[in-house]
Amino acid sequence: MTVVGIDKVVVRFAGDSGDGMQLLGDRFTLQAAAFGNDLATMPDYPAEIRAPQGTVHGVSSFQVHFADTDILTPGDTPDVLVAFNPAALKANVEDLRAGGVVIVDPDEFTKRNLAKAGYERDPLTDGSLRHLTLHRVAMGAITLGAVKPLGTGRKDALRSRNMFALGLLSWMYGRPTDGVEHALRAKFAKLPTVAEANVLAFRAGWNYGETTEMFATTYRVAPAALPAGEYRRVSGNAALALGLLTAGWISRMKVVLGTYPITPASDILHELARHKNFDLLTIQAEDEIAAVGAALGASFGGALGVTTTSGPGLALKSETIGLGVMTELPLVIVDVQRGGPSTGLPTKTEQADLLQARFGRHGESPVPVLAPLSPSDCFDTAVEAARIAVTYRTPVLLLSDGALANGSEPWRLPKIAELAPIDPGFATGPNATDDSGDYWPYLRDRETLARSWAIPGTPGLEHRIGGLEKAERTGAISYDPANHEAMVRTRQAKIDGIAVPDLDVDDPDSARTLVLGWGSTYGPIRAAVRRLRSAGRAVAQAHLRHLNPFPANLDDVLSRYDRVVVPEMNLGQLALLLRARGMTDIVSHTKVTGLPFKAGELEDVLMDLMEGVAA
Repeated sequence: MTVVGIDKVVVRFAGDSGDGMQLLGDRFTLQAAAFGNDLATMPDYPAEIRAPQGTVHGVSSFQVHFADTDILTPGDTPDVLVAFNPAALKANVEDLRAGGVVIVDPDEFTKRNLAKAGYERDPLTDGSLRHLTLHRVAMGAITLGAVKPLGTGRKDALRSRNMFALGLLSWMYGRPTDGVEHALRAKFAKLPTVAEANVLAFRAGWNYGETTEMFATTYRVAPAALPAGEYRRVSGNAALALGLLTAGWISRMKVVLGTYPITPASDILHELARHKNFDLLTIQAEDEIAAVGAALGASFGGALGVTTTSGPGLALKSETIGLGVMTELPLVIVDVQRGGPSTGLPTKTEQADLLQARFGRHGESPVPVLAPLSPSDCFDTAVEAARIAVTYRTPVLLLSDGALANGSEPWRLPKIAELAPIDPGFATGPNATDDSGDYWPYLRDRETLARSWAIPGTPGLEHRIGGLEKAERTGAISYDPANHEAMVRTRQAKIDGIAVPDLDVDDPDSARTLVLGWGSTYGPIRAAVRRLRSAGRAVAQAHLRHLNPFPANLDDVLSRYDRVVVPEMNLGQLALLLRARGMTDIVSHTKVTGLPFKAGELEDVLMDLMEGVAA
């Protein structure tokens, strides 16, 4: 047996949505993390809860990219595909690189299953896979034999096939197996027979690799040289939840999440609900409108109100967000974007809500907008969003997306003591500037323009609040035209004046082309830029976290380049905003397939642009 050292590998598992691909991928990811590899993942699953079994649109998959150096994407093309049925093969085989490895269960390639997948001929015998390395492994039959002593029925026994694949791939890539059996027994603690079946299937997969002569080579990917620190694997949704929890901790405020389950944001609720030992309340409301109302009401009561949703839910929340603008209360709104319009592509990623986040409300109702650039960056962005919301007394929109939410990577745990505290600065006494001794809720801080914030029930600080226009300082209802003009302009000036960091540009070679992105496009853009620089091309990169207000130096940065390329998973929404600022050299490159950019496709686009081939 030959052991070959490689620097990285991309593995994709694919099968029916009930075959346990997400559990399989998750366990394989945890093994890579435990070994010390850098990694990035891309789960993919159908929108239908009960998609037709054996059909292409019912296929679920999980892609894992792990390496001995820092990586930025889940990989462009899989090196290995484990396909549990014909539909899984058909849906994914075109993504494989030439010479890639395909592992299939030949017993699944029956006439009936081939027909359901849309195959007219058996791809295992018709020569269509000759450009790949094909391994036929009877995963189902071997699993049935392994779990037979348990007396488990055939249907239940076959559910352990995913753990057979985990054992086989663990052997192929020298993955650590310590803890796998313990984790399986812990996960299925209430179903000991199921737990034992999974353990036996995992062992059978490992032993099959060890004893068969089918695989002449195994591979080893060394640990990555990551910065020193304590790490854990984290998804974007989990990082967001932990960031919100941390914001409550450093502000000494109760976090109140008002939410309604919606893909792909629901896991934020699930994660927060696990941490009730902190000063936290999670409310699963009856609908999106009730959810945001509960969150805004919590903010009125002196808590950190948070609501989470996706694009359709954000549309429903718009009126209450406008109420938050009028009442000038802190509120964090997390929008995990997905393909639209309407129900659209609920399990696929997109960046189509930027304009909705900026402008999708009644009247002049500006709110800050932020976007994280990676799963782990969701933590920092959540803390930053809460800081802005509390400091400036405003709703804040945080735009994540499906790729960030479900993807995962290593995350170096921050030291909470090193995070700057967030001071809610609650009012403690009357503040009127006259001799009345009254409390004026709309008396503003001179630096931030944030209004005073008093917790209801504080003696002497009774005040009126609501959606009608407020008089300056006193907060009384006002229909005065001049007052309305002043308040509209003041609310806008407050948002425009939010202190955000300058845009940082990575440009070591005085390039003439800048690639500017936002959100989850960071990884593929960065990977493409690395490849171009390795090929001797000078190209600069910058990435926006703050999308309203923009960094103060944005116009100056863009003016320094002959061409600014803006890749987006929409039809050019950031490009539109930049052109509205008078930027004329903006080249928009867009994609709305429901899938993230690949580094290779961006590399080709940028190369063509720099050579003058593309417009």
